[in-house]
Amino acid sequence: MSNSRILVTGAAGFIGSHLCETLIQRGYSVIGVDNLSMGRLENLAAVSDHSNFTFSKTDVSDTAEMKTLCKGVSTIVHLAAYKIPRYGKAIDTLRINALGAFSTFDAAAEHGARVILASTSDVYGRNPSLPYSEESESVFGSSKVPRWGYAVSKLFDEHLLLSYRDAFGLPATIIRIFGSYGPRHHLSWWGGPQSVFITAALNGEAMEIHGDGLQTRSFCYIDDTVDGFVRTIEAKDVDGEIINIGNADEITIHDLAVLIHELCGSSDAANLNLIPYENFGKYEDVRRRVPDLSLAKKLLNFTPRTALREGLLKTISWQKDAL
Repeated sequence: MSNSRILVTGAAGFIGSHLCETLIQRGYSVIGVDNLSMGRLENLAAVSDHSNFTFSKTDVSDTAEMKTLCKGVSTIVHLAAYKIPRYGKAIDTLRINALGAFSTFDAAAEHGARVILASTSDVYGRNPSLPYSEESESVFGSSKVPRWGYAVSKLFDEHLLLSYRDAFGLPATIIRIFGSYGPRHHLSWWGGPQSVFITAALNGEAMEIHGDGLQTRSFCYIDDTVDGFVRTIEAKDVDGEIINIGNADEITIHDLAVLIHELCGSSDAANLNLIPYENFGKYEDVRRRVPDLSLAKKLLNFTPRTALREGLLKTISWQKDAL
């Protein structure tokens, strides 16, 4: 528990809203910042009337407003970001993520606030050496493939933050998130395959799988993701560190779809519709993605506690009401 003031960008989003709730419960004063382009005020219903919570509808690229909001703030958790859809254009992702990072880091530097940057496992690209440790190399495809725009934008944010640390002495830590899911995730591909699969299963529709379904991912329930952030906020010796937060249990996308179909209560065989990557133009996928969590264990004593089956059941229960 603390009386410290923390500013969370992307506060009305999936991870941001859960983090705000947990921080308020732990006694922090929280300023939530979101332009509501993707986030929803309903996500903050549990804290919106709390005396220790303040919400500002602000675009993080507004440097002047960010500098005003950051007065008296001890820590900034920068979650706000724009992720390119598989069939979209990369320009918004590159522009929004870069400008938002510059603005947020400028505000932090002016007021001496610590920054915790939410990055992504996408920065490892298609590196074939698993599991991914924080020292694993980034391996991307051609610049002609828009899919890599988001990964590059987040890797740029990482380099930018560490350069601010070097230039201005800005306390900084980077969290690379692996596959977070749970209540309030976006009900589209923005939220991940599990979100789309749950909707399809509940509606008795075919479950669309991009590619052959043999690609693997490691999914981390939102409570565990937030626990990783809170442990980072409260840790004393993580300045300059990059830390993976996720769950190392690996599953193919095909098996994920079948499991979700089962957990949604259907006794019939899952109706899976495999869509070739060629349908998305120049698109490249990552065949496997698994985190090495040994550094998170060492520095934060972090261990994910929620098994995939348990987390999916909680998520399905929420999504039934959200649809």
